[in-house]
Amino acid sequence: MPDLKTSKPTGVLRRGWSATVGDYAIAGGWTPSGEALVVGDAAGGVCAFDGKSGAAIWVRNGVHDGGVLAVASHPDRPVFATAGQDGRILVWSALEGQVSHTIDVGKAWIENIAWSPQGQWLAASSARQVCVYGADGTAMWRSDDHPSTVSAVAWSSADELATACYGRASFFDGASGALRQKLEWKGSLVSMVLSPDGDIVACGSQDNTVHFWRRSTGEDSMMAGYPAKPSVLAFDDTGTLLATSGGEAIMVWSFQGNGPEGTQPGTLVCHVKLVTALAFARRGMRLASGGRDGVVAVWSLGSDGQGQMEGAAAVADVVAQVYWRPDGRALAALDAQGGVTAWRVNK
Repeated sequence: MPDLKTSKPTGVLRRGWSATVGDYAIAGGWTPSGEALVVGDAAGGVCAFDGKSGAAIWVRNGVHDGGVLAVASHPDRPVFATAGQDGRILVWSALEGQVSHTIDVGKAWIENIAWSPQGQWLAASSARQVCVYGADGTAMWRSDDHPSTVSAVAWSSADELATACYGRASFFDGASGALRQKLEWKGSLVSMVLSPDGDIVACGSQDNTVHFWRRSTGEDSMMAGYPAKPSVLAFDDTGTLLATSGGEAIMVWSFQGNGPEGTQPGTLVCHVKLVTALAFARRGMRLASGGRDGVVAVWSLGSDGQGQMEGAAAVADVVAQVYWRPDGRALAALDAQGGVTAWRVNK
């Protein structure tokens, strides 16, 4: 059973609950209504916690040999998928802890999984390929090899899947796997995020830049000056703000008007070590960040990308992920010591 504790947050963050899992808390997510938080760890365990109290609903140890690498919550139902080093995807009931489908993808690690916006398809990347399955686990299609290991997957719309790898971002028809568009860049793309309308594609590159394309016009641009590769990116729900980090500071670019070209980004300074996680709340321009310093911060932003910190809290180790509850009234963080912490968030 998890060890329940309390945290001492400041500002808009209020005391909630904390628990521990068996190893490094790798990934997780809230159910659509926020009644449960699901977490996967580096030892291959998967747990579900009550969203309000933090009490363990169920614990399943060692379900993925070698460890969990990715977790994806279904957009509409209390269902989620886990994937790991064993080359399998498990589709679960979040409230009962029962596996409804097991998908054997192959021998390679599965590093990325993502439900389509309406939840009818599940995409997974394995080495140089991406695969799409129906909600019942039926195989739909598998891509040819990409130029390198697929670093990111995301749905640009209900019927279109995007991938990133060395040298390109690609867009596939969700049902057939037909290649719709290929955006090329001479470099290794290590991260990717799409604007809510799917038109803007932003990728962090190995050369310490963020490269982005406007698909509707074919125009592309680059944001430079990061001290390290920008591995964490996040768009707000309106597509106005793009939060990025490749170092200790967070750079927020505004796409309002003719931006971000020719403009200066908002700079958010709080962390004293590399930023490892960024996430926008679903409504309003409120951003959460986490870092290698074990600090979780909440920021209030304007449409120009400028902002101020509203609250902060500390966890035991490196922050692996941060997740807003769908209603924006709670925030959860996972850390490298297996800590799972949730705070209430004031308006």
